[in-house]
Amino acid sequence: MELTQKETSLLKDMKEQEQICVEKYNKYASDACDGQLKNLFTQLGQTEQQHLNTITQIMSGTVPAMQSGDSQQQQNTMPTYTASSSDQNKQKDGYLCNDALSTEKHVSSVYNTGIFEFKDPNIRNILNHIQKEEQQHGEKIYNYMAQNGMYN
Repeated sequence: MELTQKETSLLKDMKEQEQICVEKYNKYASDACDGQLKNLFTQLGQTEQQHLNTITQIMSGTVPAMQSGDSQQQQNTMPTYTASSSDQNKQKDGYLCNDALSTEKHVSSVYNTGIFEFKDPNIRNILNHIQKEEQQHGEKIYNYMAQNGMYN
């Protein structure tokens, strides 16, 4: 498979974004105060690593088989923050969630552009699949925020 200069440039952007996501989720998993949020960030970081691996494979000329790292549905759980929870901890976790949600919105838009620019339908399908997973990440973060009174 031979990539155009534009496709190569878009893949570099995607790779950089995925690297940022992996680093953020790993850091946020250690920084989060709530155990449920730590687990969510860990899970999302693992899926972002799969995305990074996929983009790296495409850049090297391989069209990888699609992996579904995010097919699990998030369970509807009760809010983890209670009236006795530290407002400072909740505020800190809220900041992490807001930043992660903003990142997911941006990354999804990067994939949106790429989907329209690639000539190979198999690569477009892979990018579309990754974009859907990015959107699912945003939904999971939103759900956590909504359950915990963090989303205005």
